[in-house]
Amino acid sequence: MDPEFSKRYRELYDKHWWFRAREKLIVEVLRCKQPAGGWKTILDVGCGDALFFRQLQQFGEVEGVEPVAAVIDPESEFRQRIHVGSFDQNFQPKKRYSLILMLDVLEHLDDPLAALRRAYVLLQPGGLLLITVPAFPMLWTSHDDLNHHRVRYTRSSLTSEAKSSGFKIVEARYFFFFLFLAKLAARIKEGLLGSTPAIPKIPSPALNRFLYRISRMEETLFGALPIPFGGSLLMMCQANSAFIASDQEEIAQAPALV
Repeated sequence: MDPEFSKRYRELYDKHWWFRAREKLIVEVLRCKQPAGGWKTILDVGCGDALFFRQLQQFGEVEGVEPVAAVIDPESEFRQRIHVGSFDQNFQPKKRYSLILMLDVLEHLDDPLAALRRAYVLLQPGGLLLITVPAFPMLWTSHDDLNHHRVRYTRSSLTSEAKSSGFKIVEARYFFFFLFLAKLAARIKEGLLGSTPAIPKIPSPALNRFLYRISRMEETLFGALPIPFGGSLLMMCQANSAFIASDQEEIAQAPALV
C-alpha cells in the first residue's frame, strides 16, 4: 500500500462509506454462519491496527497478523493481540483457529496460494475462512496500482485457488453491484485519458450517506440472488478434513510468535 495511503487508512476505514458498508455486510454474514456459542478463536489476517477487532469480539476471542509494524499504534488496547510479521511459515501461533478472515488481503500477495494453504493448516477441522477480494480484471484502475494489487479475482479463479488449497466452498458471491458499472466507466475513462493514482478522499457527508444507503439497499434487495457481477467478491470456505499428523505436530511444537 502507498505509505501516505497507509497513514490515512484509519480515517478512511472509520468514515468512508465503502469500508462501513463492507464491515456491515461481513458482520451480517458472520451472524448467519456462526455456530452455537460463536467461534472460540478468531484470526484476522492483515488486521492493520486492529480496525475490525471490536466488531469481531462479539463472535469470539480475536487476534491478528499484520506485516507492517508502522500501521500499528503501540498504545492500542489490542496491541498485544497483534502478531507482527508475514502470514507464512514464520507465523507459529501454537494453536488452531475456528475462524480466519482475509479481508482484501489475497490480492496484495505474491503467492496467495501459499497464504490459503497456511490458513488451511491453522484452521480447526471444519473451521471457516472468510475472504473478500476486488472483483474482475476488467475493472482494474489506478486505484489498484495505488494499493499495490497483484490481481483482481473472479468467482471462478478464487474458487479454483481455494479448492486447490483443500477448502470446500460454502458461499461465493459478488457484492457492491452498482460499483461494477462505476468501475468499468472509470477503467474506460482512464484508458482514453490516462490517470495518476490518487489517495481516496471521503466524500461529502451527504454523498457518503447516499452511497452507503445505496450499498445497503442493494444488499437487502439483491444480496441473496446469484448476480454474476459486482465490484467485490466474498467467499466463505471450510477446512475439508482433519489435518495430517505433520501439520498437527508443526502447530503443537512451534514456539508462539510475540
